[in-house]
Amino acid sequence: MFGSLGYVVFVALAFLLATTLGPLYVNVRLRRTREPTDTEQSRLEHYCETTSLSPDRTYVVETVGEASVDVKAVGIPGYRVLLVTDYALESLDDEVLIGLLAAEGGRTVTYYAEFRAVAVTVVITLLVLTFAGFLSFDVGFLLIGVGALVAFAAGRRIQYRADAIAARQVGAELVADAFQAVADVRGVEPKTGSWRTLFEIQPPLGDRIARLRGGQS
Repeated sequence: MFGSLGYVVFVALAFLLATTLGPLYVNVRLRRTREPTDTEQSRLEHYCETTSLSPDRTYVVETVGEASVDVKAVGIPGYRVLLVTDYALESLDDEVLIGLLAAEGGRTVTYYAEFRAVAVTVVITLLVLTFAGFLSFDVGFLLIGVGALVAFAAGRRIQYRADAIAARQVGAELVADAFQAVADVRGVEPKTGSWRTLFEIQPPLGDRIARLRGGQS
């Protein structure tokens, strides 16, 4: 029994490491990246000064084609890497970049990515414990359902808090305009909430924009 339980713990820890360190490896090692030029680095550092984002490293992602807009921070607490596509640097207005950087800063301050990783790991662990026989199917799936619902609600709350932090630093309208600008470049309409989106850990972009424009935190 203890051997099986140790295996479950090993799987849970391995999954947690994969979900936290995996995005860092995939984005830095498996995508075409380069060091930013001195001008690009200075520009990004200047923008970050008004946000909660203070990356340890910065890479420019080389893309092909238009609408390759991506600005995100990956990594773990204590080591954050900022990834910005070359298209975003070349084509987005300064205000849009600042808004996107502020949004990423809010997510790092609230540990949104880490929360998602832990939440998914807990659900997967409960699933493994159930099928391994440590929990009955009734109890196991009840715990999985409750855990998922708690994760959905908490994840949405943390994301809204991250947006609120970004709004306090650079202005709610600027952040909302940045989200809308990226959606326009990608040619999509920001989705708003429905009963289906209640079962998502991140609120729809349309709801985030509306909340920012409405002055809610």
